[in-house]
Amino acid sequence: MSEQKLAAELRTEFGKGYARRARMANLIPAVIYGHGAEPIHVTLPAKATTLAVRTANALLSLDINGEGHLALVKDVQRDPIKQIIEHIDLLTVRKGEKVTVDVPVHVSGETAPGTVHNLELTVVSLEAEATHLPEAVEVSIEGRGAGEHIHASDLVLPKGSALLTDAEALVINISEATVAEEETEGAEGAEAPAAGEAAAE
Repeated sequence: MSEQKLAAELRTEFGKGYARRARMANLIPAVIYGHGAEPIHVTLPAKATTLAVRTANALLSLDINGEGHLALVKDVQRDPIKQIIEHIDLLTVRKGEKVTVDVPVHVSGETAPGTVHNLELTVVSLEAEATHLPEAVEVSIEGRGAGEHIHASDLVLPKGSALLTDAEALVINISEATVAEEETEGAEGAEAPAAGEAAAE
């Protein structure tokens, strides 16, 4: 995952009133924690930051008054209705440092005919180098049959990553499609009767 470069500004004001004014000025309040240092309170450019944090575990390269900081996005707080970003918590990191992150599981392929898959675990916890964090763990279910299971230990992890989730945790379960599911699939594929046919009935 590449670093997203952003210019940050130190801030000394806090509270909801300041946060509201910052957002009106197209800025997002943020706090940088980590390594036993005092938290650093900053504002970030709203548009560029919103784009940068669309990826899970985004790594930001911040320029704060000419001083560089590497920081990992740990929490993004959004307005529940407007979904605009209200605040961001960042974790300061160093190149070569190992960090713990939750990575989404992406499923590809199709199971054998007459079967369905259930994604039991949507994310897995990994330890990885802060500057080489994986965006996802890919899992292929192509051709797998009913009764097959994929556990965390079966996952092919990105290079340099170590699994922290319980190795026996069930990630994907393959089962036979139920009658209801088969009927639903059949209904989706069936064509509606023509107007003339309906009238004839």
